[in-house]
Amino acid sequence: MSDQAFEITALVIYFAAMIGIGYYAYTQTSDHEGYMLAGRQLPPWTAALSAGASDMSGWLMMGLPGAIFVAGLIEAWIAIGLTAGAWLNWKFVAPRLRAYTEVARNSITIPSFFENRLHDRTRALRIASGGIVLVFFTFYVSSMMVAGGEFFRLAFGTPYVAGMVIVVGVTLAYTLFGGFLGASLTDVVQGTMMLIALLVIPVIAVSTLGGPGDTTAEIRAVDPDRLSFLAGSTLDAATFVGIVSAAAWGLGYFGQPHIIVRFMAMRDAASATSARRIGISWMALTLVGAVACGLIGVAFFTGAGDSLDNPELVVLTMAQELLHPLVVGLVFAAVLAAIMSTVSSQLIVCSSAFVEDLFKVFRPETSQRTLLVLGRTCVLVIALVAGLLAVRPSGTILELVAFAWAGFGASFGPAVLLCLFWRGLTNWGALAGMVAGAVTVFVWSWFGPQVYGVTLYEIIPGFAVNLLVSVVVSKLTHQPDDEVEREFDEAVELAMVKRARAS
Repeated sequence: MSDQAFEITALVIYFAAMIGIGYYAYTQTSDHEGYMLAGRQLPPWTAALSAGASDMSGWLMMGLPGAIFVAGLIEAWIAIGLTAGAWLNWKFVAPRLRAYTEVARNSITIPSFFENRLHDRTRALRIASGGIVLVFFTFYVSSMMVAGGEFFRLAFGTPYVAGMVIVVGVTLAYTLFGGFLGASLTDVVQGTMMLIALLVIPVIAVSTLGGPGDTTAEIRAVDPDRLSFLAGSTLDAATFVGIVSAAAWGLGYFGQPHIIVRFMAMRDAASATSARRIGISWMALTLVGAVACGLIGVAFFTGAGDSLDNPELVVLTMAQELLHPLVVGLVFAAVLAAIMSTVSSQLIVCSSAFVEDLFKVFRPETSQRTLLVLGRTCVLVIALVAGLLAVRPSGTILELVAFAWAGFGASFGPAVLLCLFWRGLTNWGALAGMVAGAVTVFVWSWFGPQVYGVTLYEIIPGFAVNLLVSVVVSKLTHQPDDEVEREFDEAVELAMVKRARAS
């Protein structure tokens, strides 16, 4: 049996398992709310692993290790910022968002929560935020399709577009019918696979190189700065701006719909405590593994005189060099898991944005069955549009993900935080800030000035502009509303009671 036959066998088993889980979820899904939010019944471990797997997309096993391979530990500030941001998100946002979305007319999407929380009768806030979801998630899904195409090109020599179609086809097979529950259950399996792969590969690679001491010496021989979090012995202005930009990825967590929707789907606010512990532990281990793979790859390839044409393929190539073909196939499946878990989650959020936040605004009396069909149709359409964008990618996987991540973080992050923790936010303040944040990300991405020779990550100015505009406009447009005040107090009390019980 050839090496490729072993690898294909492992992938077929993986694909069959994902489709089987999707079919099971399909049998458990009977209405629109179940398709979009799994009836708000996710247990803590499912919510935690699902949030982690849908968050850590193809960039975890391709983009981040590639960046570490090229630049060294200076790029690890992304991982540090993400871990800090995720912990804050689980600690403060998750319990209150779960409670508040229930109080605010049982909101099942982020745009509907904004509208219900702020009592926006114009529907403008819901429509604008639904549109932002569709725009940025189309770019985000497209970046994952790029990762899928690159994966199959390396692993099996298939044409880039053919590989992309295979990934999209299998992901659609379980997402189209299984909905949110299907995406969440497959995320648990995929998250476990990613964790095992990122722990096993660096351990075997270090052993092959002679141990930690020899591996570190080999990296130093190639470039001692690769082992520095400052990219050198001193911290200059340009390096400081680069570190701030990398760590600022953590700001994005507060506004990522495909992640925070897992908070809304938990059984109750009390689940956030145990889910946080599970989720952050998983996240820390996978990020350490990804960083280790990129760094060890310097010794494994560059130190040995081997070439690596595409740094983003360092994990896949090391697996091929070190492991039995059947195990390599499982590692490949783990890479696909990172890609597919994110794509499935994002397609579901796009579907909910279109159906719940755009279509139902104009056709509120539509039947549940019709909404279910529309939701599945939207999943298919977004996948097709994203696929067309991915045919000719305009950047690396990490660059494409960074843009979409900044778009959501700067558009929704301040709005989510202010909705949950500030009574004074108004619908006009949230709308103005959201639009200002989104526009700033686009403008800064295209024309942003360099600070000390380094382009500041667009999420920073976008987040700051959104926050400032939201507060100023809210101050100018605020009018007392007893119902809004009552709901705010009720949500705070509910979240506190649940957290107290959990601890």
